[in-house]
Amino acid sequence: MLVDSHCHLDLATGGGDPTTLVEDARRAGVEYLMSVAVDLPSARNAIGYAHRFDGVFATVGVHPNARLATEPTVEEIAELARDDRVLAIGETGLDTYRNQGESEAELADNLAAQKERFRRHVRAARHVGKPLVIHSRDAREDVLAILEQEGAREVGGIMHCFVEDWETAQRALDLGFHLSFSGIVTYKNAVIVKESARRAPLDRMLVETDSPYLAPVPHRGKPNCPAYVRHVAEYIAELKGIDEEEFFRVTTENFFRLMGSPVANG
Repeated sequence: MLVDSHCHLDLATGGGDPTTLVEDARRAGVEYLMSVAVDLPSARNAIGYAHRFDGVFATVGVHPNARLATEPTVEEIAELARDDRVLAIGETGLDTYRNQGESEAELADNLAAQKERFRRHVRAARHVGKPLVIHSRDAREDVLAILEQEGAREVGGIMHCFVEDWETAQRALDLGFHLSFSGIVTYKNAVIVKESARRAPLDRMLVETDSPYLAPVPHRGKPNCPAYVRHVAEYIAELKGIDEEEFFRVTTENFFRLMGSPVANG
């Protein structure tokens, strides 16, 4: 039994029917999926999928790089997140990598807007008592600072697609967050990620695909799908010298313990 703690069913299907993806995942032993939102329309899609398919859950949030005409308020985020199939708030956070090439003034304005959006998500998470799904790219110091300042340890959450060094991992763990590893850990040159996965405490680890992106070896370069989270889990189990089935079981338990939702309710 496995959980793909972070996938994008709507992006993988263009907002269409994810039945094949869900069925393929189940055949691979991936019985639970969390379809993660990148804006409010995708959150509504994710909620729809979660009500349609047993074992599928949703999040509500706006990706740091999403371009919006109007920013959602804390209450608007919280209102959607009160649905009983929504387990978390996100993905949210900061991403300066994708803004390269902008002028200094544009970069500063963009980062300020991202920070304000991020803070609203943390406040919404605390408001509804649900954990966060954090996107952090080339912004780890600011991300960790905002999580600390906004009291995110009250709800905890997931450091999605974790690729940072062990020092950063420890700081995230100290804030009450779990580390979720994607197909990147299977890549030959991902030395830092492998070391963090090797050293991470077993009871704070999750696995994900971030599908349709970042397909693991042996599917690298192809569209990713939730079924492939099995490759990520198998790789990390071997990396840590742990029995595969034990790793599958523990990461599944970690997910449901964090989300406050027993497996029986899936």
